[in-house]
This record gives sequence, structure tokens and C-alpha cells, in this order.
Amino acid sequence: MDNKKRTFIQAAAALLQNAHITGFFTGTIYDGRIKNICVPGLNCYSCPGALGACPLGSLQNAVSAWKFRFPFYVLGFMMFFGAAFGRLVCGFLCPFGFLQDLLFRIPFPKKLRTFRSDGYLRYIKYAMLLFMVIVLPFSFKFTPFFCKYVCPSGTLSGMMLSAADSRLRELWGWIFTWKTLVLVAVVVASIMICRPFCKYICPLGAFYAVFNRASAVRIDIDREKCVNCGACANVCDMAVNPVLTPDHAECIRCGKCVSRCPHGALCFTCFSKPVRVRGFGEK
Repeated sequence: MDNKKRTFIQAAAALLQNAHITGFFTGTIYDGRIKNICVPGLNCYSCPGALGACPLGSLQNAVSAWKFRFPFYVLGFMMFFGAAFGRLVCGFLCPFGFLQDLLFRIPFPKKLRTFRSDGYLRYIKYAMLLFMVIVLPFSFKFTPFFCKYVCPSGTLSGMMLSAADSRLRELWGWIFTWKTLVLVAVVVASIMICRPFCKYICPLGAFYAVFNRASAVRIDIDREKCVNCGACANVCDMAVNPVLTPDHAECIRCGKCVSRCPHGALCFTCFSKPVRVRGFGEK
């Protein structure tokens, strides 16, 4: 039941952020006033359905033009969601995270939960945040490096635009070819590994991860109820052990561990007060 509810919330969030349905058929981008407002998850500005702006793209554009304006709004927006929810944004509100979850449901002979270099690879997203989102855009004006050279969400958006307007395909070049290869790699990896882009590459996930230990909404453990059975750690697709670190930076707060705990030792909390959500951890 909990997985169905989470899927419904993810689908609703993705639809709400991409409610410009006509754009998918006309190959046009919504440019109304709402587009000046950032959305919390990774959702490309150029997606034909996007109603809001991607926080990563907005941050890069602001950093690139720092002589003209400091990104108070964008940083404030991201810090608000980070302080309030941490990586729960990744688990519930991010459209590209939702896409990866759907891809992971495709049957495959051997799903990889973790592997030898997994822990080291997770630091790549922090390097992406530092260099591709901040340092390089700051050094080379008006060049959003992550969006231009890496972001698979942007590539997918370009494909959807081109599907509706064939003239756009004439503008494809080597950069789009490279980004298509990145997208294909992420799609294939997502079938075998749960959320590889979130784990290893996403700068937005890295930003929210910094707030995981102090955000208002968290997952906490009742040590008196916990018997160290390992049920929560065994079901975590992000390879986190909630008993050791319930507020781990890699936890996307999907709630699976809360629901699977046979003793009700885990629960969502808001400002350290337990929050019982129907379908998550109820017996």
C-alpha cells in the first residue's frame, strides 16, 4: 500500500510540474509568469510540459551572471526545501527520480543493490555540484555547464520537443549526441541499479543531502523498539542502514524502511515529533 501511495504522489508531482500538456503536441515551451518560479526537483526548463524553472539551471544562470545579480532567490528556494524536507524531495517530488523508479521496475536477471566502488562513486555528485554548477559557470560567463553537457533530463526534453517539431532535429550537433549517450547510459543503468543518476551524478541531490541531518522532516528510530533484525536495511534501495544512520545523506526518505519494520521502530518525524502517515509503518 505504501509503495502505491508514494507512486501516486510522485506521478501527481510530475504531472503538476509538467501540466502544459499542449506543449508535448506543439513542440513549444511554456513561457508564462509561472515559469519564473523554480520547482523543487530536477525538471528541465525546456521540457515542453514544464510550468516552472529547474533550480539547477536557474542557479547556473545566476552564477554565470553574478556581476549583474546574486542568486538570492534560487539559493533561498533550494535552502528552504532542503531545510524543510532534505532528500525527501528526491524521493517524492522529483520527476526524473520518478522516471528512474519506473525503469527499475523493469525485470532484469540481476539487480545491483551495491558493489565494490559504490561508496566512492557517490562522491561524484558533490564534485558535479561544486565544479559543473558553481565553479565553471562562475568562470565562464553565461555557460550552464551541467545543463549543457551532462543533464539527461534536458536531453529527454530536447527529444520530446523535436518529436513534436521535426525542424529542431536539424539543430542537433555533437553535444546533443554526447548527451544522448549519457541519457542512454542512465536509462540502462536505471534498469539494473535503483536511481543511479541520483546516487552518483545529480548535483541537486548533493545539495539536498547536505540538509538531511538537520531537516524538519526526517526518519527517526525508537531504540527501545528496535531489535536489530535488519529488515529496514535489507529493503533500502539506497543501501542505507537506518539503524545506524536514519538521517544518512543518501536516504531519499521513500518510507520503505518505515513500512517494513516489523516492530514499528521507525517513523517519520517533523521537528522531532512523530508523524504517523497512513500506509507508512502502521500495523
